[in-house]
Amino acid sequence: MRIALFVTCLADTMFPAAAKATVRLLERLGHEVVFPTGQTCCGQMHINTGYQADALPLVRRHVRTFDPYDVVVAPSGSCVGSVRHQHAMVAAAAGDRSLAARAESVAGRTYELSELLVDVLEVEDVGAYYPHRVTYHPTCHSLRVLRVGDKPLRLLRRVRGLDLVELPAAEQCCGFGGTFAVKNADTSTAMLADKMRHVLATGADVCTAGDASCLMHIGGGLARLRAGVRTVHLAEILASTEAS
Repeated sequence: MRIALFVTCLADTMFPAAAKATVRLLERLGHEVVFPTGQTCCGQMHINTGYQADALPLVRRHVRTFDPYDVVVAPSGSCVGSVRHQHAMVAAAAGDRSLAARAESVAGRTYELSELLVDVLEVEDVGAYYPHRVTYHPTCHSLRVLRVGDKPLRLLRRVRGLDLVELPAAEQCCGFGGTFAVKNADTSTAMLADKMRHVLATGADVCTAGDASCLMHIGGGLARLRAGVRTVHLAEILASTEAS
């Protein structure tokens, strides 16, 4: 299968390992991964903060860039959530019915990584090996917007050498929420403290998730505590093998 990689801003600028791991994993499974060079920000942060008019050109560019591809994947529940649930809305609000229809079409072909693996490629055992004690944080967008359910857990359970431990109060938000963490710093910090307490209670070596943004938030807090727990994107775990 030929799959277009929607790399996302955060992966491109700060966490490229997640994007590289996505490519490595899909190629190992026998698929061709292409990188459309015309892609930019999907406009999620503009939309979420009320700047829909500024987001419209980004939506238009995203649709134009990814429309030629039958399947699009991103290592981010957050950005896929925006493409799937916001792009057509922004276009429709601007009165551009043609763009809204094309945005709906692209959204229907765009998947978060665990969705692509389980629902489209119909694979749970990806041949990964990761000998660590791991706990999984279900990010808000993947859990509540995309509703990926237990797909990431099903993938993790098939990773050889991995000891998967349940995260207490897993469905609670980590407190990041994009600009929420900036505008409501005290509340965000309190939510992060709860999340870190639960992560540490598992005794895990690694906390994983499908969004680099949440991992950045949790990982930053754990690093300040010098807790010895790493945050690793789900794609990096699934791409790991005994040879890597």
